[in-house]
Amino acid sequence: MAMLEVNNLSIQFGGLHAVDNFNMTIEKGQLYGLIGPNGAGKTTVFNLLTGVYKPTEGVVRLDGTEITGKSTIEINKAGVARTFQNIRLFKDMPVLDNVKVGLHNRHSYSTLTGILRLPKYFRVEKEMNERAMEILKVFDLDKEADYLAGNLPYGKQRKLEIARALATEPKLLLLDEPAAGMNPNETQELMDTIRFVRDHFDMTILLIEHDMKLVGGICEELTVLNFGQVLTQGVTAEVLKDPAVITAYLGE
Repeated sequence: MAMLEVNNLSIQFGGLHAVDNFNMTIEKGQLYGLIGPNGAGKTTVFNLLTGVYKPTEGVVRLDGTEITGKSTIEINKAGVARTFQNIRLFKDMPVLDNVKVGLHNRHSYSTLTGILRLPKYFRVEKEMNERAMEILKVFDLDKEADYLAGNLPYGKQRKLEIARALATEPKLLLLDEPAAGMNPNETQELMDTIRFVRDHFDMTILLIEHDMKLVGGICEELTVLNFGQVLTQGVTAEVLKDPAVITAYLGE
């Protein structure tokens, strides 16, 4: 069974078909890429998959369960997490607490328990602190656990956003241009991190990216969007040689 099945997904804004008859299947454990020119509809697809937008038509299934049109919270609890093109961290909160925000999706206590500091509060907080530190170690951020997130270098902020997404224990991780703003060394390190996340967490990953070195280096298959429609799909090496892709994307 595929991890993600998207069939005939469409959305209109007024008379504009931002995404039209979009189809994609991602197998469990795949590293899959979604590419295309600016304005092709890539982030709109992510917004449809995560409940930010409700589709006009189409069906989305995660691990066999339909999630079409559900709220962002319901979809996250079902097992989809994402990062954003523009980093969205709680920059005035410590690094550790940013990850704990994600953990609250799976670990919780009542407001009364928190106010009265009942035994469950201390037990859950201890569990979350330990788990958050485990995740931060994966990204070599454990030494900065007490730093304010906004004081981290740009590349580490990107890593922290991925760490927070992983804290929700997703089945599918969506990365929206994770290499944006990175230098070549940071991009190479990010590629290694993404591979490690896939293998260490047994994760299925879908990413939007403009960096062709990253796409060619880690994505096993690609879907190319243009004007909201699928231009081509297939094995990465073959897709990147497609003249239509070179014209529509690489030659933009």
